[in-house]
Amino acid sequence: MKAKILVSACLMGFQVRYDGREKSQTGAALAQLQAEGRLVIHCPELAAGLPTPRLPAELSGGNGEAALLGHAAILESDGQNVTEAYLLAAWLALQTARENNCLFAILTDGSPTCGSQKIYDGHFAGKTIPGQGVATALLRQHGIEVFADHQIPQLLSRLEEVDKEQA
Repeated sequence: MKAKILVSACLMGFQVRYDGREKSQTGAALAQLQAEGRLVIHCPELAAGLPTPRLPAELSGGNGEAALLGHAAILESDGQNVTEAYLLAAWLALQTARENNCLFAILTDGSPTCGSQKIYDGHFAGKTIPGQGVATALLRQHGIEVFADHQIPQLLSRLEEVDKEQA
C-alpha cells in the first residue's frame, strides 16, 4: 500500500480559507498523487465547525506547540480568543490522518492551524515569523511528517524513499 498524505482542502481548490478563498496548488504533482489515491483532503478549521469566511486568526504568545500546552492563544483580529476551536481543529486533523493511515501531511503555511515553516506574528500586520501551527505541532508529535505547500519536491523525495522501503 502506498503512503497516504493529509492535504489542506484549500490547496486542492476548495474555498475554505478564512477569507472564503482557496490557495490552489493542484499542479501536476498533486494531481498525480490524487490520481494514485494517496491524498486525504481535509480542512481542520471546517471540521471543527468554524465558518467560511471567518475573521483572520493568529497565534499570540507562542507557536502551535505552546498553544497545545496552554501557553499561547489563538486570537481573531477583533481580539476574541478562539483557541479551543483551533485546538479541536488540530485534534480532528490528527484523527483524520490516523484513520486514513497518513504518514505525511502537506498543509498551508502561515496558518495558525496548518503553518509548518512560518506563522503570523500575532499582531495582524502581515508579518510572519518561523513557527508552526497547532495541527502541524500535533501531527509532528504523533510521527506524521508535515510539509508546507511550497515543499512539494521534498515531499515527493520522502514518498519515493518510503515507497522503496515498503516494496
